Amino acid sequence: MPDNIARLLRIMAKLRSPDGGCPWDVEQTFETIAPHTIEEAYEVADAIRKRDMEALKEELGDLLFQVVFHAQMARESGAFDFDGVARAIADKMERRHPHVFGDESIADAATQTVAWEEHKARERATRDRENADNGPDGSKHGGGAGALEGVITGLPALTRAAKLQKRAARVGFDWPDIPPVIGKVREELAEVEAEIAADAAPGRIKDEIGDLLFCCVNLARKLGIDPEDALRHGNAKFERRFRRMEALLAEDGHKITDFSVDDVLDQYWTRAKNEV
Repeated sequence: MPDNIARLLRIMAKLRSPDGGCPWDVEQTFETIAPHTIEEAYEVADAIRKRDMEALKEELGDLLFQVVFHAQMARESGAFDFDGVARAIADKMERRHPHVFGDESIADAATQTVAWEEHKARERATRDRENADNGPDGSKHGGGAGALEGVITGLPALTRAAKLQKRAARVGFDWPDIPPVIGKVREELAEVEAEIAADAAPGRIKDEIGDLLFCCVNLARKLGIDPEDALRHGNAKFERRFRRMEALLAEDGHKITDFSVDDVLDQYWTRAKNEV
């Protein structure tokens, strides 16, 4: 296996070489490659959902190639290399699993989850203390890490909302049970309806829609449901039913544009829902 890692690193270096490399690979930057990295991660998740092991092997390879690509660009700039990436994650895993690689003991998975988050919080606090005294211009700015520190902005919005809420909940900013959360969803929906009724500016309606979605994420979190996964499931269900509705229409010699939306919903959408 190490031979193949070394081979992959040589391939990446050759692709990036100004002397005989691939012009496309040579001109890429961290910023231009980042969207491809995100896309490959989603393709890994899609292969897992489909339980397609052959596809998963291929997609994991594509994702690994993204890591190698970033590491090669960093090596060229003198920042770090692939070995540094591997060493950093190995060090982190040993540090965050003292019950496996040290003398601590962990009773169960739930306890480990708490310990993991505590380790992360300590690491963030240490990093923030190291950086707190010096701003970008060398000035002192002080200030410790807040509860929401480190929740990256590049996450999908639903996922980031859930992470922000989990962080806030850890310091006690959370509803104690489900009913108040449902009440908050209803309250936010009413505010959306009020803005629509008032013919409010699009920005105000967007603001209220954002609040409503944030509350829906909170409800999912309180129920132990991953909101991103729930929406993916909803997307897939809609797609199945819509495609089946189109097929039913075609079987009867129709197109969706032949009907009003009410007629389609009453006849074909209901049939599709009952079938898939």
